[in-house]
Amino acid sequence: MFKQISLKLVCVAMLLSMVSCKKWLDLQPQDGITGKEFWQTKEQVQSAVVGCYASLLGGSRPMSELFFIWGELRADMIAATTATSNEEIDIINVSILDRNSFLNWRPIYQTINYCNTVIDNAPGVLKVDATFSQDALNHYVAEAKAIRALMYFYLARTFGDVPLKLKSTSSDEEIVQIAKSKQDSVLNQVIKDLNEAETNAVVTYGDIASDKGRITKYTINAIQADVYLWMEKYPECIAACNKIINSNRFGLIDGTSASAWFNTLYVNGNSNESIFELQFDKQKLNPYYTMFTTASRRLQASPIVMEKVYTQDFLVPENKDIRADGGSVRSTDNTIWKQVGLNNTQLRAQLESYAHWMVYRYADILLMKAEALNESGSGQQALDLVYTVRQRARALALTNNNPDPADRIGVADFILEERAREFAFEGKRWFDLLRNAKRNNYERLNLLLAMVANTVPPDRQQSAITKFRDRNAHYLPIYYYELQTDKLLVQNPFYK
Repeated sequence: MFKQISLKLVCVAMLLSMVSCKKWLDLQPQDGITGKEFWQTKEQVQSAVVGCYASLLGGSRPMSELFFIWGELRADMIAATTATSNEEIDIINVSILDRNSFLNWRPIYQTINYCNTVIDNAPGVLKVDATFSQDALNHYVAEAKAIRALMYFYLARTFGDVPLKLKSTSSDEEIVQIAKSKQDSVLNQVIKDLNEAETNAVVTYGDIASDKGRITKYTINAIQADVYLWMEKYPECIAACNKIINSNRFGLIDGTSASAWFNTLYVNGNSNESIFELQFDKQKLNPYYTMFTTASRRLQASPIVMEKVYTQDFLVPENKDIRADGGSVRSTDNTIWKQVGLNNTQLRAQLESYAHWMVYRYADILLMKAEALNESGSGQQALDLVYTVRQRARALALTNNNPDPADRIGVADFILEERAREFAFEGKRWFDLLRNAKRNNYERLNLLLAMVANTVPPDRQQSAITKFRDRNAHYLPIYYYELQTDKLLVQNPFYK
């Protein structure tokens, strides 16, 4: 995990101003120089920060593919195909072993090391470049801390206890063995990083693409809200959401026209609803074309997505949730649509497979706040937010549970179901289910046990249910190679 990671980041300076139609990562990192020769100018610091963002787009296995696998395959909205790999089937069937390559967290730790490198080395540039200001340094370090925090949040939710490394590794001499830290300790560090970053982060970079593809104060607030919700710190979650809501900088994309909504939010990207998204482009395609399209597609939507999540109005077919057919899924063949649709009906070509990966958008803020409000005893306020999201999507009456505002569990279920409709295939479903299941000392473990009936073949369901009764099974095992190379690492309890 902590083998030498190349620090050959860009030496070219970014353009000081970019028009709104340009993407933040239009200038891709190029090979440069390392070590003492590198950290000499503000342009090199800027280039190193670009490298942090570029690493989010991934190499041999894009990070967004891991985010999808970790966030969707263990949940209930994905189905296998004849081309699904054995490793993916093992995840779906709750039979994962420590040699599964999707457990390899190396891309995440590589990004963390890039961030650590900026945090450790950028301050020294103040001494050698008189044109580099303290404010500029603070902004860059805030970006690096926020990205590092987001990476550790993914790791903690996926693996539980994980190694926490806050210093950079730039040579073989600096490689150290490191044990795992408790999940709570990791999450506390995440909050610490985010709070420090919030102080120095920018509100805007001056152009839309950068505001959606780089870390702003509002990106940090969104991550804070998510982490606080996971930690069951509801007043803090509500406060973080309110910072975004009260900024009046974001809103829901109008759903009057399903095609215009889809085009604005998912095809073009960088919309008013977006808070942070990974920005693929023609030079850096996303991995979803081969995952979701062609005869050899590896994954598809489960039939329950149309049957139970969205439902259909058979009497008035044109009456439909805009997030359903032609939004999240193509109903005729269960193609996962958000990342591969060019419009409501037409697939992207392979060379057009550069839909952005949504990390946070305004609808998420409204529904996270709703969840926190409900857990704080404000059921009606929570429902008001849910119905705001449903109205935009023209959700069908059949999916309106109309829960009593005083029924905390009923409202929680309604919010969870609405999150499934709103964020289908955006890498959030498993984390939503686990967060709800573990709340109040696993008050709702039944959510995971019931899910198995929709995902695991009948002959394996009892085994999966037995596994999920053990809380340790809710986190993935550590990849075998990491155990071999770091003798201080101990396998997660369930997989010993």
